[in-house]
Amino acid sequence: MLRMLVPIVLLIFLVGFSVISDRPQPPADLVFINSSEVNTLDPQRMSWMHDLRTARLLYQGLVQNDVLSDDFSIIPGVAESWNLSDDGVTYTFHLRKDARWSNGEPVTSEDFRYSWRRAMLPDLVSDYVNMFLNIQGAQEFYDWRQTKLEKFSERSFESSADRQEQAYELWIETQSKFDEIVGMQAIDDHTLEITLKHPVPYFLELCAFVVFAPVYEPLVSQYERPDPVTARLIRKPGWTKPKVLISNGPFVLDGWRMKRDMRLEKNTNYWDKDSIAIDSILIPSITDPNAGVLAYQTGALDWISDVTAPYRGDMVAQKLEFLEEHAEQVAEYRAQGLDQFTIDRLLPADPRAHTHAVSSFGTYFYNFNCKPNLPDGQPNPFADARVRRAFAMCVDKKSVADEVRRLGEPTASTLIPPGSIGGYTSPKGLPNIGDASSEDARQEIINKAQELLKDANFPDDFIVSLAFNKDSGHDLIAQAIAKSWQKHLGVKTKLEQNEIKIFRDDLKNKQYMTARAGWFGDYGDPTTFLDINYSTDGNNDRAYDSEIFDSLLDQASRELDQVKRLVLLSEAERIITEEDLPLIPIFHYATIYMFDPHKITGLSTHPRTKQNAYLIDVLDDDRGPNEPKPMRHQSDPILEATSP
Repeated sequence: MLRMLVPIVLLIFLVGFSVISDRPQPPADLVFINSSEVNTLDPQRMSWMHDLRTARLLYQGLVQNDVLSDDFSIIPGVAESWNLSDDGVTYTFHLRKDARWSNGEPVTSEDFRYSWRRAMLPDLVSDYVNMFLNIQGAQEFYDWRQTKLEKFSERSFESSADRQEQAYELWIETQSKFDEIVGMQAIDDHTLEITLKHPVPYFLELCAFVVFAPVYEPLVSQYERPDPVTARLIRKPGWTKPKVLISNGPFVLDGWRMKRDMRLEKNTNYWDKDSIAIDSILIPSITDPNAGVLAYQTGALDWISDVTAPYRGDMVAQKLEFLEEHAEQVAEYRAQGLDQFTIDRLLPADPRAHTHAVSSFGTYFYNFNCKPNLPDGQPNPFADARVRRAFAMCVDKKSVADEVRRLGEPTASTLIPPGSIGGYTSPKGLPNIGDASSEDARQEIINKAQELLKDANFPDDFIVSLAFNKDSGHDLIAQAIAKSWQKHLGVKTKLEQNEIKIFRDDLKNKQYMTARAGWFGDYGDPTTFLDINYSTDGNNDRAYDSEIFDSLLDQASRELDQVKRLVLLSEAERIITEEDLPLIPIFHYATIYMFDPHKITGLSTHPRTKQNAYLIDVLDDDRGPNEPKPMRHQSDPILEATSP
């Protein structure tokens, strides 16, 4: 009888534990949608904007951007001050002594050496490894490690135990090699010296990029070990779990329920905690854009970081109507130099004012797979630049921007948004049918495109595949472009829509023919856009490989005269937007936010759109002094309210 009761008691215990562990969470001060499910909380492995947005809450690098200033200037982070040598290659950072990890341990120079070494390893396959290769000896270290790994895989060993032992010895040798040749020296616990291989005018901007933030070595190293077969360092993500992750930013990870929500609490050991106005943040996983808007309208959310609902064009139109109704006041406030969000706050409360369209430091484009062969092994017509130019010329970009997007976004003939970087002159870019001044000019462009296809021996009856992910209106853009290619080039296009994870994997593995893409600049220099086309860059999803383009970027990296340097970079952009066309720039982004300007402060109107949620303050609602704050910020009710 007793043995029969044991399974029943165990079942009751498990059910009870599940109920207790899944209780609704307490209210959060700020609730916002982060546009997509977080892929990773390892800063050295990040690439996507929503990951980086989350990372800025958890980690802090040596310096940071003042996102609420007009010039996006560099301000102290973990480093309270720094010096630059006269030759422009050696930075000495002085770390603040009150910078702490969330467990109370001090943040030291060695933490940065360890973290940046992780990013430099070919084992990690970091999308941003090239940024770290500006450091003296980093390229040599990367190449040395890569060569050692290749030779290791070719060696024969007496036994598996011997192979494993040699893998560990190579890892020890790798750490010693880094100490020997890479220009990163911990002078003491709070003094870090970085020596570059040549002056990098935007190096502090790189240091402000969260990929350069430190991770806690005593924890992270427990989840890393050399693979006994390949000798590559295996990294397991267990250290990024709630209650396990140790970070040094304004917030700590309190909970992460996959496809449900993420909760963060203020880091009581953060050196600047007293400047943070909110104590908790909830990020529900509402991936359906319509559900997100509904959740906001029902009061379940404070901020949507990227509105992608298909009717957002109508939302922007309604906002413009609201501004037109108050045109006189708007003109007066603009004359005073007030920013858009401040103006919205000064105008009468109106739900239409909760939509905010902000110019962004980003470009929407289409990728061409430039490899000689397609994924199925067949010859790739798009390996020929003439074919890529022809297809680029026959995209009606104006129609896409004005009729499909309807957000007031400018069409793009270049990758870098014109005028977004001081002192930089953009090339003209390749003409396209949407920008033609007359029907005759339009037909001339079409004729030229058809001639290019003929000269390149483009195969008859060839069917182009166009890949894109679900949601965000990518399907409507794809349909418009496919229709244009059919009409003007006589080429049929097969639309391939996939879930975001499958789409991303196919993009990284070059398992596509043409594909939608987009890029937001990470720092204020042309290289933040141009580097993604460098032959060895981790973000070169096009497999584009041009000696001329690479050479121009290499020359620019060595040029000390900033004027001459920008000329070289402009020529590099001309190569990819007028001649080689590994991608088709289509429009420059506007980002659409939703928030009540009378309630939310601390968001930036700067086109870099680098929002730091820890700067947000949620203003008190209008209520009596004895009335409690509404209990609306809870995870489960949000999910229930937004369920289909």
